[in-house]
Amino acid sequence: MLRLYNTQTRKKEELKTIEEGKVRMYVCGPTVYDNAHVGHAMSALVFDIVRRYLQYRGYDVNFVMNFTDVDDKIIERANTKGIDPFELAEGYIQEYKDHLNDLNILPATVNPRATEPKTMNKIIAMIEGLIEKGYAYTAKGDAYFRVHKDDDYGKLSGRKLDEMQAGARIAVGDIKENPADFAIWKNAKEGEPAWETSWGNGRPGWHIECSAMCLHELGESIDIHGGGNDLIFPHHENEIAQSESYTGKSFARYWMHNGMLQLSGEKMSKSIGNLVTIQDFLDDHEGDVMRMLVLNGNYRSPLAFTDESISAAENGIKRLKSGFRLASPQPAGANVEQLLAKTADTREAFTTAMDDDFNTAGALGHVFELVRLINSSRDAGATNEQLKPAQNTLRELTSVLGLELKEKEGSGDADKFINLLVEVRSKVRTQKLWALSDEIRDQLKELGVTIEDGKDGTSWRWE
Repeated sequence: MLRLYNTQTRKKEELKTIEEGKVRMYVCGPTVYDNAHVGHAMSALVFDIVRRYLQYRGYDVNFVMNFTDVDDKIIERANTKGIDPFELAEGYIQEYKDHLNDLNILPATVNPRATEPKTMNKIIAMIEGLIEKGYAYTAKGDAYFRVHKDDDYGKLSGRKLDEMQAGARIAVGDIKENPADFAIWKNAKEGEPAWETSWGNGRPGWHIECSAMCLHELGESIDIHGGGNDLIFPHHENEIAQSESYTGKSFARYWMHNGMLQLSGEKMSKSIGNLVTIQDFLDDHEGDVMRMLVLNGNYRSPLAFTDESISAAENGIKRLKSGFRLASPQPAGANVEQLLAKTADTREAFTTAMDDDFNTAGALGHVFELVRLINSSRDAGATNEQLKPAQNTLRELTSVLGLELKEKEGSGDADKFINLLVEVRSKVRTQKLWALSDEIRDQLKELGVTIEDGKDGTSWRWE
């Protein structure tokens, strides 16, 4: 039974989808006004892992991730750069898609954009419907949602409208009826992108964009809505309010939110200049390392982004890769009954952990145990044929998590030659030709191969 934590109910619940065997899933994508940072990568990886596991469990997942391509920040940045806002947004969208590919994140079923005609038509239709029902009003070309008309406003965040309004005042010149009301349409200033409506030319507010894209792509009710926990209020709260007021139906069955990435203990924030771009990270590390960072923790908790956590992720990747090494050229043969039993148990233990709110750290623990037994069996003389079932399971489960575990170019065919060199070196050591032994080790080190001598013999691994 697959259970996931629902932010709205604040408890783990069994996944029961609207349509049996199918999942309608919407995840808020980036507002494309700057280079994406590793915080964006964390959120994208979390929901890629969720999606991959749902598919592994047999669900047909319709996965929608949007791009917010018209927004105050986009317009301001474009004006600063002296370029067209649409040109700016398009450049960052393509860069972000390249990064998703580099991180082995599956392409979304669809990536709707706010400025697409189908989306804009739905936005305008929603606003017209909300006005007709009395949930929204227009003022000087703007349109606002009447928060007090929504009786259960705050049910996601737990905030009470009375408390939010306490001490609030409508400023001089403010055209809102109530300080808590939020904009669903903004009257265009001179030179800004604008679309024509009956109440004035302008552009949509951020919250209504996601509601319209979700409604258009997935229907009036969806199974899972995801995003960072910084979006719970006001963005997701406002999505619920306007969507349910418009359709009269429940918007999302389950709300999933990932924790924030913390750089040296602080939440990543552009306001304090404390961020690392995805490109910065990928310049120094393979994509699997970023994914391992995410897998090592709980997706709902803050993620520490430090030299130590990155090093731990890199070591974890090396350990997993070690499980795919070939046996020595002349294996002695070994009893692998324990390995076969562990292989069967690992898949079940992996599924049990992942069924518990996508417990990736727990699932990885079982995978690492399998790797340990693969390596000890190889050291005891297991043949490649004996290792193959366990290695196939290792490949299967790490693929479910989205890990590629690629060896360096040419390393696959080189394994047999490295095994031969290691065997020759072992014979050299028995003859106490230490200088030659050290030279072989150092030459292999330059090729990215680390030799380890232990009481049970010599082993090696790719760096």
